[in-house]
Order: sequence, then structure tokens, then C-alpha cells
Amino acid sequence: MKIAVTYDKNQNLKPLDEAEIIGVIDEEKKVVEQYENPAHNVSKEATMGIILDIGVDAIVVKNKFLCPGSYMMSYGRLKYIPTEYSTLQEVLDHLEEVKKKIAEELPEEMYAEAYEE
Repeated sequence: MKIAVTYDKNQNLKPLDEAEIIGVIDEEKKVVEQYENPAHNVSKEATMGIILDIGVDAIVVKNKFLCPGSYMMSYGRLKYIPTEYSTLQEVLDHLEEVKKKIAEELPEEMYAEAYEE
């Protein structure tokens, strides 16, 4: 399985639009391939487009890492792995445990935009 993880140069997990790096955990090869995110500071949808082009099976997400648009782009094409971990290393250290949370869809509050009242 290939799993996308979005993070900054210090390997702290980041929402799609804030990620400087798109990492791909390749379980078969036992490596993390790293791609510079050309959509850094552009949009979550732009980053999701790159992730879909890379061709992964799943993506590690935290609350608000996705938006409705990026979620809809990926729905049915990727599986989602919600995590409470904060760094790439923590995800790698606990990968088997993290993978147990894999899901076909996310609860709306994980990707919904915050609306101002």
C-alpha cells in the first residue's frame, strides 16, 4: 500500500495547503518517497490533485487537513487514515496501529470548513 502524508520541512504533519512536502510511504519498498509540494500555500484542492496524480492508496489526515473540495476530489479514489499523531516519524513508528483506522469515508466535521456566524 502507498500512503500519502503531508508535512513541513521539520516533518510536522500539516493540512494539504500548508504542506511543503508530500511524503509517500511505500510499504512494499519500505521507503518514504518525498515530493516537494508545488501547491504549497495555494489550496487544498491543488495539493490533492498532485496527490491523486502521484497515485496513492490512502492519505493520513487530521481534523481540517482536507476541505469539502479536496475531500470530494478524493472520495472513492483514496482511503482515509485519521490520526492523532503530529509528525511523520510518529506515523512511521506506529504505522500498523495507524492503518487499523483506515476508512472509506470521513465524518463531515473532519473536512468541513469553519463557518463564521
